Amino acid sequence: MRLARLGERGAEVPVVLDRGKARDLRPVIADIDGAVLSPEGLVRIRSAVASGALPELPDADGLRIGSPLARPGTIVCIGQNYAAHAAESGSAPPEWPIVFFKSPNAVSGPNDPLPIPPGATTVDWEVELGVVIGTRAWQLDSPAASADHIAGYVLADDVSERTWQRDESGGQWGKGKSAPGFCPLGPWLATADELDATNVRLRSFVDGQPRQDSTTADLIFPVAHLVHHLSHYLALEPGDLLLTGTPEGVALSGRFPYLAVGDVLELEIDGLGRQRQELVAS
Repeated sequence: MRLARLGERGAEVPVVLDRGKARDLRPVIADIDGAVLSPEGLVRIRSAVASGALPELPDADGLRIGSPLARPGTIVCIGQNYAAHAAESGSAPPEWPIVFFKSPNAVSGPNDPLPIPPGATTVDWEVELGVVIGTRAWQLDSPAASADHIAGYVLADDVSERTWQRDESGGQWGKGKSAPGFCPLGPWLATADELDATNVRLRSFVDGQPRQDSTTADLIFPVAHLVHHLSHYLALEPGDLLLTGTPEGVALSGRFPYLAVGDVLELEIDGLGRQRQELVAS
């Protein structure tokens, strides 16, 4: 299934994208969050779709696309998880997953304007596969057990202000990762059965020019490894979001300029759709 949220910020309507139509999920659920992303919740949604009773949302094509996941509880991020990106960042591939966090209120819709905060001069893009947790994961026995805890996947942009991240961070990265709008998600959440997360293509473009082009087959630490590994340090809860890292081709490499007002950023992952953000002054 493909789940989405349509409408103005704060008033999004949960829908399921069914054979070209957006079907209103409000008869079944209040929103798309941890409370409904459990296996039982997804079965309830599937049953409602199969029944044919869900109404089509009027004028869906003209509505804003919101984040397909209502505000996550925690956004856990993995740094330098592609060897080529670690190299362009001036680092050797990590021996252990590098973990940092983004503020949940950084989440925005996939096509919302992307505001450059005051004083930000090194704003960068990072296309990433996002993993949405559906069942609590704590002290998992093996990477193979991770599949039982994943509700689905989403396209994410881990927007970063590099000066704040590296020079003004005190050793942590969160300052450069958490400004409003710094985590566009969507356009939809694909349930886990819709996507083979071991090998999907990720790409990004600035003003139509290619920047990143890779696949999740190049991840140093694959999705199953990450969920298993993290579960030994923190409990991943339903509705939490895991960002798995970005490939090479970012501005931090020195090969491309940082983002500026008026730039148009586009990102895509096969099976998870495409985003388009215009850079605007905050």
